Amino acid sequence: MTGMLASVKSVEEALLVLEAQVDIIDLKQPAHGALGALDTDTVLHIVKAINHRCPVSATIGDLPMQPEVVFFAAKVMAATGVDYIKIGFFPEGDWMAIIEKLAVLTPHHALIAVLFADAQPDLGVIKELKKAGFKGVMLDTMNKRKGSLTKVMTEVEICRFITLAKKRSLLCGLAGSLRKSDIARLLVFKPDYLGFRGALCLAHERGGLLNEAAIGAIRRAVRAMPKEADGDAG
Repeated sequence: MTGMLASVKSVEEALLVLEAQVDIIDLKQPAHGALGALDTDTVLHIVKAINHRCPVSATIGDLPMQPEVVFFAAKVMAATGVDYIKIGFFPEGDWMAIIEKLAVLTPHHALIAVLFADAQPDLGVIKELKKAGFKGVMLDTMNKRKGSLTKVMTEVEICRFITLAKKRSLLCGLAGSLRKSDIARLLVFKPDYLGFRGALCLAHERGGLLNEAAIGAIRRAVRAMPKEADGDAG
């Protein structure tokens, strides 16, 4: 069954989505970019407040694709005790050198690679992520003004991404300005998680306050598995 990932930026927000029984609490600072990172003190406070009642993931920030820079940020975030560390693979840079460097961490920490649909990522990297011991891979979007994931990537491409990830036994998630209207069509492909931020906020402002009613509506929609999802996604 597909789970719901909710991105939060404070202890208060984390406790709010915990109460709503989301499946993963994701820590990020929307004001700092697509995968803006929270400061480690805030992350530590949230991890302590959640106290293993729900898995917690955290982004390491919108960083230049330099192996040492990415490795150091991932190592620092891993030390906070989060369950998953999300690492954005932005255009340009030596992805293979970064993956090789991060392989040092994978025996002890669950790393999730984030690919950006609006940057036309090479999905061949999924095989290399598995070899390096990554736990999972997600699709997201860099430019939130372009609309949701379903606006920048075809359903055929999304299905291929999920198929490749599952073939390698990697957790797979879909995110990127997802709206309630996107949920049913994406559930058909059986991703492990759908990720949300803007759709949980007042007026869909991803940097704004979370709205309890919106969180509940998204949670119910994710749980409402469509009949088509009972079969193969194709």
